[in-house]
Amino acid sequence: MKRAVTLSALACLLAATAAAPTAFADGGTPDPSAAPATKAAKAEKAKKKVVHRTAPTLLDTVPRRGTLRVCTTGDYRPFTSYDRKTEKYSGIDIDMARDLAKSLDAKAKFVPTTWASLVADLDGGRCDIAVGGVSITLPRARKLAFSEPTRTDGKTPIVRCEDKKKYRTLKDIDEPETTVVVNPGGTNEEFARAHIKEAKIKVHKDNNTIFDEIVEGRADVMMTDASETLYQAKLHPELCSVHPDDPFTFAEKAYALPRRDTQFKQYVDQFVHLAKHDGTYEKYEDEWMK
Repeated sequence: MKRAVTLSALACLLAATAAAPTAFADGGTPDPSAAPATKAAKAEKAKKKVVHRTAPTLLDTVPRRGTLRVCTTGDYRPFTSYDRKTEKYSGIDIDMARDLAKSLDAKAKFVPTTWASLVADLDGGRCDIAVGGVSITLPRARKLAFSEPTRTDGKTPIVRCEDKKKYRTLKDIDEPETTVVVNPGGTNEEFARAHIKEAKIKVHKDNNTIFDEIVEGRADVMMTDASETLYQAKLHPELCSVHPDDPFTFAEKAYALPRRDTQFKQYVDQFVHLAKHDGTYEKYEDEWMK
């Protein structure tokens, strides 16, 4: 009797074992579907659930906000000028910035900056774009992106007209008796300090009145972009631009943009490209230069 019970129990055990799922597939190899999940498998499964979102672009943010924040110095005519009486900005790049904002269903909001702080202000998020005769330089390009260039330019002297033949070359200018005036923090000061070793360099903080220093005889030369020398010679009949068609350097002006926002840069590139070819930029330039 005991033997029969034992045999019956053994038969039941064998039947249960046969019916239970096994961790091995045919041929004795492990069945992955039956194996317990490892830590690596769980991590991989969790990773698949992560949703990767793209970083927000100003191309979407500006229309939602309704404003395009524009950093500008307001002291570099004909590109940017700030009138303290009316508290309004004007200039070639100011008009272009307003058009850019309008194309994005927004309004331009101008944010005051200086040449010394322009890079930090844009890189730090105080504004969406910087305009106003901004020259493309490699140090700036390490922190910012630049749009398609709006124009080519280069450093050239502006002097009293009676000295036009006296200061034609860097060698002519770099004499101990010469005073070169510069505005601080920008490419004008950078160029002067790189090339002037014997002449005196005088820093004048207000770029709106800096040309009066030459008119009044407190300085002899300023080296700035050819476009600015031509415009200032119009405003000051006593001053003459020296070889503006053959400047000391080659440079391009453009609009400075956040470095990591590729979509916004592509849009601004297209905006500038169209404005350069449909007569818009030329119209604004003619209003100031002619």
